[in-house]
Amino acid sequence: MSRPTGAIHGNLLRQHQARQHGEMTAPELDNPFWSSLRSRHRALAQCIGDAARYPAPYAPFLGVASAQADVDMAIAALLEPGETVYLLGVAPQLPDGWVLQAHGELAQMICAAPIPPIDGPPITALSEAHRADVLALTALVYPHYFRPRTMELGRYFGIYQDGRLAAMIGERLGMDACQEISAVCTHPDFLGRGYARRLVTQLSNDNLARGRLPFLHVSPQNRRAKRLYEQLGYRLRRDIDFWSLGRAPGGPAPGAAER
Repeated sequence: MSRPTGAIHGNLLRQHQARQHGEMTAPELDNPFWSSLRSRHRALAQCIGDAARYPAPYAPFLGVASAQADVDMAIAALLEPGETVYLLGVAPQLPDGWVLQAHGELAQMICAAPIPPIDGPPITALSEAHRADVLALTALVYPHYFRPRTMELGRYFGIYQDGRLAAMIGERLGMDACQEISAVCTHPDFLGRGYARRLVTQLSNDNLARGRLPFLHVSPQNRRAKRLYEQLGYRLRRDIDFWSLGRAPGGPAPGAAER
């Protein structure tokens, strides 16, 4: 049965307004590791069938196409003995021999509108010349997921004070229309100066200007960071499940991964 013209027009208007306010976001954010590995970072991905991962020097992340995908052999080939990887949003059913440990939910937040600019010290585009400073700062305050080549996944920026990297931010996961904001961290000696606020504002606005929706992930236990993002205009898109995965003792033997 056809709907009245007025109802159709009203529905289209509501859809347009929802898009304008970021209410209708890309479904690939529900499976962000897989989505990023099959789009922005496709050239880096180690992929076998419906499973894909980042090379270990870049990030300890693995994605699967769906929770129903048959990926037992693929994951056995992609993981080294003793290695732990992480999954976000979608995890497969696996046989005995694997340990899939739930780590609760992360808050997945998006920013759909520009943030008023924030003045502050100069922002430096970080490059290979700054890698040692970046690795030292992330090892101190962001140690779990940053790897030696993580900087190559996107752009990274920092604020230097007194010759030291005081705060930084970067881009990690990415799809055609979405960009993850990541590695937002400040050295303990420089807390309370608004550096993270300035960096998040600058990079979020830059991505919005490029037509990319900024998104990020934060632990609900990190109330200080979550409150900062909310104050800047980020809102909760969804709570998203987070797991770690590794072989159980005597688990499947590894095979050879393909690019």
